[in-house]
Amino acid sequence: MEDTWESLPVKLQDSTFLSLKKLHFVRPTPVQSACIPLFLRNKDVAAEAVTGSGKTLAFVIPVIEMLRKRECTLKRNEVGSIIITPTRELATQIDEVLTCFLKDTEGISSLLMVGGVRNIIVATPGRLAAMFSMKQDGFNLASSVKSLEVLVLDEADRLLEMGFEASINTILSYLPKQRRTGLFSATQTDEVEKLIRAGLRNPVRITVKEKLSDPTQDVQRTPSTLQNYYMVVNIDEKFNQLMNFLQGHRQEKIMVLCIHGKMKQKRNAIFSKFRSMVGGVLICTDVMARGVDIPEVNWVIQYDPPTSASSFVHRCEINQKVFIENIPAIENVNNCVNKVKKLAQRDRAVFEKGIQAFVSFVRFYAKHECNMIFRLKDLDYGKMATGFGLIKIPKMPELKGKDLSDFEETEIDIKNIPYRDKNREKQRQKQIKSGLEKQPKLKLRKPPQSEAWSKLKAKKDKKKKRKEKREETRNKRKLDLSDDDLDELESYARLLKKLKRGKISKTDFDKEFADELAVDSED
Repeated sequence: MEDTWESLPVKLQDSTFLSLKKLHFVRPTPVQSACIPLFLRNKDVAAEAVTGSGKTLAFVIPVIEMLRKRECTLKRNEVGSIIITPTRELATQIDEVLTCFLKDTEGISSLLMVGGVRNIIVATPGRLAAMFSMKQDGFNLASSVKSLEVLVLDEADRLLEMGFEASINTILSYLPKQRRTGLFSATQTDEVEKLIRAGLRNPVRITVKEKLSDPTQDVQRTPSTLQNYYMVVNIDEKFNQLMNFLQGHRQEKIMVLCIHGKMKQKRNAIFSKFRSMVGGVLICTDVMARGVDIPEVNWVIQYDPPTSASSFVHRCEINQKVFIENIPAIENVNNCVNKVKKLAQRDRAVFEKGIQAFVSFVRFYAKHECNMIFRLKDLDYGKMATGFGLIKIPKMPELKGKDLSDFEETEIDIKNIPYRDKNREKQRQKQIKSGLEKQPKLKLRKPPQSEAWSKLKAKKDKKKKRKEKREETRNKRKLDLSDDDLDELESYARLLKKLKRGKISKTDFDKEFADELAVDSED
């Protein structure tokens, strides 16, 4: 980005914002021009700006400046700022920008939250909330944040969409009230509005609009230089079209957003490698749908439906008024699906993954919140199974009574399909001989919640209020009792215990109980 401050190693001065504006080879973006002066004047900020507008520097620069200008210098284990972001990739990206500035700034250090404490912490909500509960070897994050100056919630709408509400509430409960808070998001949803009211004090609201690329739009939600396309294909040809598109753009960088399992140890390494590549393909979930800064990406392909309407950053759903252009399907494509079928017949792992993907997709699709667009009754299950490269269709309730005539089953005994991995196949053969062969467990993707986050929160709040009211009633009853009343109750309880244990007879109990009542009456 030529017109932004991203990744610019400029040594900070006493008046950072003014100094940087005087340098003619860079210009602040609108969100930076609006947010930085307000933040530096100790204002809470709630900013809405599209992806790629330079939001990172809009909070990184004020954070560093406010910590530099503190009257009391932060100690090594004192936390002056926390930056919360939804994914590890975004956290890594922000930490890189911070490191770029801090290498020439004395007395301030940052930490990508993996353990320990520094003056600035960049972390995902789940990891940070867990760190607050850890108290061992002299480590106590809760006491370290007492001097906190600034809290930043980056991609706030995404934080809420991904279900981090509980973690954010936990984190907020540990932080001092006298702090500056910045909230940055691409969209200002109702959920974000509630978070603003809960976490910010009289915030200045900033909405940065892009220059309209389409004059028929009221508001531009996506970068004006972004072009949106779509392709209409038969479901059994979807994979073939994708593969032929990728083969025709070998020298470009392409991100393909799909539904698939999580990657753990390899995730960061693959992400870093893709950022440095000139050309290549990154297969990723909606977690990578926005916010990440990857140089020179030519195409982003939404291969499967987005997990929710709001998670698709380019807002290509019908009601969003974003102009999208049709790309005709590629003619005479290579049949890659047949290659997948052949692989499935030679390797049991490929066969099982195909079944798992098919079942997961059907159930995900069936419970999707955008059921007016993604209609289950419109699916051709036979053609879909063909497009997944299946050689057999699995038995599942969702397919009962469905027309599967478009699927051509491969004549093969699936019990005889071996694992290509010799160790796995050896283990399977042992299980067959002992009669303990296990069917593969299908780890199904959890479908998106059918109810909006705000509705679920309202239900939780209602349940919480009922519980609090019951507690309040019980406590009130307790408070209405005098000390004498409590002593009498304890006396009755002791008598009952003696009776149950056989230490006194029923006659003695009745006599003592009557004596107690008589004393009460006299009082």
